[in-house]
Amino acid sequence: MWLKPEEILLKNAFKLWVTEKDNEYFVLQRRRGYGEGGGGLTGLLVGTLDTVLDSTSKVAPYRILHHTPDSQVYWSIACGVTKEEIDQHWDWLQQNIMRTLSVFDSTEDITSFVQGKIRGLIAEEGKTSLVLEDDPEKFREALLRFEKWFELPAQEKLVTYYSCSYWKGKVPCQGWLYLSTNFLCFYSYLLGSEVKLIISWDEIWRLEKTSNVILTESIHVLAHGEDHYFSMLLHLSETFVIMEQLANYSIKRLFDKEAFQGEPALSDPLQITKRGLEAHAKSEQFRAFFRLPKEENLLEVHESFLWVPFSHFNTLGKICLSENYLCFASQDGSQCHIIIPMREVINVEKPDSSSRALTVCVRGKRALRFSEVRDYQRLANTIRSRCGISASPQHSASSEAIRGECQSLINHFEDNPEDVTLMVGQKDTSKAVSTEALMTVFHPQDVENLDPKMLKEKMKEQSWNIHFSEYGRGTSMFFTKKTRDLIVRGVPESLRGELWMLFSGAVNDMATHPGCYTELVEQSLGTSTLATDEIERDLHRSLPEHPAFQSDTGISALRRVLTAYAYRNPKIGYCQAMNILTSVLLLYAKEEEAFWLLVAVCERMLPDYFNRRIIGALVDQAVFEDLIRENLPQLVDHMTDLSFFSSVSLSWFLTLFISVLPIESAVNVVDCFFYDGIKAILQLGLAVLDYNMEALIACNDDAEAVTILNRFFDSVTNKDSPLPPTVQQASVGNNDKASHVSVDISELIREAYEKYGHFRSEEVESSRKRNKLHVIQTLEDTTKQNVIRVVSQDVRFTSSQLDELYNLFKRQHFLSCYWTMKSPALLHHDPSLAYLEQYQLGFQQFSELFSLLEPWAFCASKSTLSLWVFRLIDENQDGLVNFKEFCYALDTLYGVSFTNKLKFLFKLHLPPAFTGSPLHLKEQRVQQFLPTIEDSSHLTRLAAFDLPEDGVIRKSPERGRGKVDLQAYLKQWQNEILKKEETIKDLPRINQAQFIQFSKTLYNIFHGDPEEESLYRAVAHVTSLLLRMEEVGRRLQEPSSPPAEATQPASTAASVEASSTQEASGNPKTSDASGSHSSQEGATEQQDPDWSFSFEQVLASLLNEPAIVGFFERHVHIQTKLGQARVAQLKLKANK
Repeated sequence: MWLKPEEILLKNAFKLWVTEKDNEYFVLQRRRGYGEGGGGLTGLLVGTLDTVLDSTSKVAPYRILHHTPDSQVYWSIACGVTKEEIDQHWDWLQQNIMRTLSVFDSTEDITSFVQGKIRGLIAEEGKTSLVLEDDPEKFREALLRFEKWFELPAQEKLVTYYSCSYWKGKVPCQGWLYLSTNFLCFYSYLLGSEVKLIISWDEIWRLEKTSNVILTESIHVLAHGEDHYFSMLLHLSETFVIMEQLANYSIKRLFDKEAFQGEPALSDPLQITKRGLEAHAKSEQFRAFFRLPKEENLLEVHESFLWVPFSHFNTLGKICLSENYLCFASQDGSQCHIIIPMREVINVEKPDSSSRALTVCVRGKRALRFSEVRDYQRLANTIRSRCGISASPQHSASSEAIRGECQSLINHFEDNPEDVTLMVGQKDTSKAVSTEALMTVFHPQDVENLDPKMLKEKMKEQSWNIHFSEYGRGTSMFFTKKTRDLIVRGVPESLRGELWMLFSGAVNDMATHPGCYTELVEQSLGTSTLATDEIERDLHRSLPEHPAFQSDTGISALRRVLTAYAYRNPKIGYCQAMNILTSVLLLYAKEEEAFWLLVAVCERMLPDYFNRRIIGALVDQAVFEDLIRENLPQLVDHMTDLSFFSSVSLSWFLTLFISVLPIESAVNVVDCFFYDGIKAILQLGLAVLDYNMEALIACNDDAEAVTILNRFFDSVTNKDSPLPPTVQQASVGNNDKASHVSVDISELIREAYEKYGHFRSEEVESSRKRNKLHVIQTLEDTTKQNVIRVVSQDVRFTSSQLDELYNLFKRQHFLSCYWTMKSPALLHHDPSLAYLEQYQLGFQQFSELFSLLEPWAFCASKSTLSLWVFRLIDENQDGLVNFKEFCYALDTLYGVSFTNKLKFLFKLHLPPAFTGSPLHLKEQRVQQFLPTIEDSSHLTRLAAFDLPEDGVIRKSPERGRGKVDLQAYLKQWQNEILKKEETIKDLPRINQAQFIQFSKTLYNIFHGDPEEESLYRAVAHVTSLLLRMEEVGRRLQEPSSPPAEATQPASTAASVEASSTQEASGNPKTSDASGSHSSQEGATEQQDPDWSFSFEQVLASLLNEPAIVGFFERHVHIQTKLGQARVAQLKLKANK
């Protein structure tokens, strides 16, 4: 590897380097302790020094230096891991540089020329792979070490590296931590003790920052049940963020494809960089804080002051700019923040250059003044370009002119309200779509009603109107502590829909997708899928006692919203609990608004909640358990198993307490949720447990605890609700409130904010990421245990052996996914499928794993044998093998039954496994994934079908995709139950071509065995015996046969033996022999079309050969093979 020329002092390096070659201008040196004469004390000391110190010496044991005769200065210009590599560099210098140097007069010119040439070579090499790295030179050195030490496939992308200590027991090992796309690696070499660690990101159960007495601060990694600690990191927080991003990336890509498909920035595993991961992490935080669409990315950040009119002072904070939004948050984030869609900006001014300020004018007579912006000129131009505002002298107009322009625009819209719709970008909605919230239709407010509750409602409205006048209204409103205080007190019924849209960010989704909902309704109308069937079933279960859903108006609106969403997002489709949530949204929001609110909840605010595995809900329950441990220690001391709270709180998270609280109280919880996100649900859950602490501690069992919580929820009221009694009782499950004192929902929410509002949303997001790894791995472990339980009934392997086999099988699946953007194996993985079908191998993957585990390691023609085994065990002929089928094959081959092994080999030479004649054997060798057309009719059959849009071959209908054919399932299940045990009499006879190949396979299996010669003789004897038996049989049936036929079986036997021996021994004349033999065989088949043997005949003949019987009954330890496969699996992929 060429190095950026660096000056070194040679006299200090005499004891560490040995000169191997030199000339007038260059020196080639070897590191002491490497190569010939290495080892000993010198080798130990030098090796330790190389690992610990960060210098060129630790990169490679060879280097080339440049110098001039009259100078004592030396320059390092190249290094190499092997002698061959450094010799190539040396030869290149001799051929391309040495001849040129003679033309220079001065040594300075020579040195400048050499340095320029080397830098040019480095620049040429780094054009593609290293352009995004901060320090390409150091990164190239680290990459060389990474490749040398870990021997991973060449495609593996190193992201970054750090110097750190790894704690092996109680002893720290100083070394280097390497973070690549798919692996976490560590290397240390201290005084002869080498520590090498390779952990794939998809194997990690827990990743967190920890601290204890010994380690002040460290990173804890849990994988394979082992704890790993890394400390002494110079930039620990930066390192942890990169590790968290890589682990999360791996989880999304390999286990959670639905979430991953929305991450275009990380779609290619070969293009991931440290800078890209850091930018992605910042964009995630940016979107989560400001509730922006997932398409937005953080582009620029500027520190500035913002004039806050309601407080009459400048507040320090940061301007965050994305593709379509200008956002500002005060320094702590809690004082105030504001979101300005670029579509709302009408002007950008720079009124005061001395204070580096700019003013952004938005619709609604609003102007925001930012000051002390370091690069205010560029920021103003960026905002203008994104808003489509052309820079002109008008931008220096006075503020009064701007206000006049804004006022004229406002007056125009007041006189022409239809233009507002055009400005926002919304099309006229279809007549079929409801344009009113159901609550205004079924419970219109009585203006003349002056009862106390309505008066309280009017006071709330007045408070919000005052707030709007001070802080603004609509998309560019200031969010402050006062906003949260108003939310906690309760949102008035008339403003609920508007504020939900604003706080959730759904207002921006709707504005940027005009007419989208109407189109979805029209497109999904009349469709019939599994999702629509489930929707129809649940329509009348959604708030059934509410008048709105006792009429066709409410039911039809609910049907349209749910069906449109299932059509828009088939990955989620429809899940239970979505109907309850959507019902409440429809009560307070217009139909289209309810749709976009549902989008915001399902895809941003509650990610991964509404799918088959409800991963998001399980993650938040794990976060909830952590918070219980931190905040309710008394409850933890009494109830050691907190899983009870996970089971009882599932409905709290899935329905936002709507399913457990009365409807008039539940909407107050939804208010807080749309403002504070999942944090509001978590802190309310803590408040509920805290309120019932004494009763829960006194419980004797879980059932009693559930009863206490149910009674508590039934007793929760909303004394300020203006809803009539019929509506208030709509969602109450139990009206028996006598045993419980009523609790006002506003008081409960206020208590939740006061006691548990201290933790920040950022902490919740961090806890979510930490717990997601554990939840995903727990689900994967459950899948593994279920698969092992099913498979163990049919094979003789122990549970521990099946566990290791499953890990190898799953890893083989992932190895084909690591370095490919659209791996077929990755597309085949579908968590919604049955346990056995979640991980499957195509032929190429199967062949690699089978070659590591087959009992006959010395077997030749492995690819051909693997192909036949693959075809045989692929029962449904879909080109994929599941774990059960794989274990069946290994169980047979590792068993002790000679008959079963022979039957398996016999079936390998019958269709569908073996489909050709010996002439076509060379064509049967598989390239990449599919065999040749002649040999893979069942695999190429897949091409006859139209694949779904995502290219996944499905064995069961996915949610929202299509209807389930229950009859087909029942028929398949019945056939499996009635399937009888196969006997040897059920096997078809083997014809001449198949028998010849069967004999060759036996020769290949025996090749290399210590008893090879005796086994060959036994096979030859059996072949001759069977052919003579066939000859006798045919003579008895045809006594008038011509005598010429008598010599044919003997010649066939000789031909079989000759060709088989040649193939097994690797004779180069095999092809000629097989070609001549094929012509003989063609003639033979023409003369004797019915020539064949039964399995009983083959079995009886082979039983007479003790050598063959002993070979197949010889016990092979699979445990040894499993250990070897674990080590060789990754290396095999690297070698390929």
